[in-house]
Amino acid sequence: MAKTYSCGLDAAIDVVGGKWKPLVLWTLAVAPRRFGELRREVEGVSEKVLTQQLRELERDGLVHREVHDEVPPKVVYSLTPLGASLERALGPLGDWGEEHLDHIVAART
Repeated sequence: MAKTYSCGLDAAIDVVGGKWKPLVLWTLAVAPRRFGELRREVEGVSEKVLTQQLRELERDGLVHREVHDEVPPKVVYSLTPLGASLERALGPLGDWGEEHLDHIVAART
């Protein structure tokens, strides 16, 4: 059964929900990355969670996973056009966070 959404914002938050997906999208917006590179650049994410998040982003059509036929196998992740458009949409949210970072930190300490 397909999930129903109350509005576009509900659907967008479902696709990008959680702490790690926006950070993965932001990292991949700079350049395609191998798994190990993503793990190092997205500080604090575990291997298990990163694998899960990448699978979900790939399922939703936001990330492309390319396997190169070599030994050892080389897997490169990149944004699809849909993923790039979502990453651009998240830019203003990141700008808001930067602008209000001091307030957010003070309110949470």
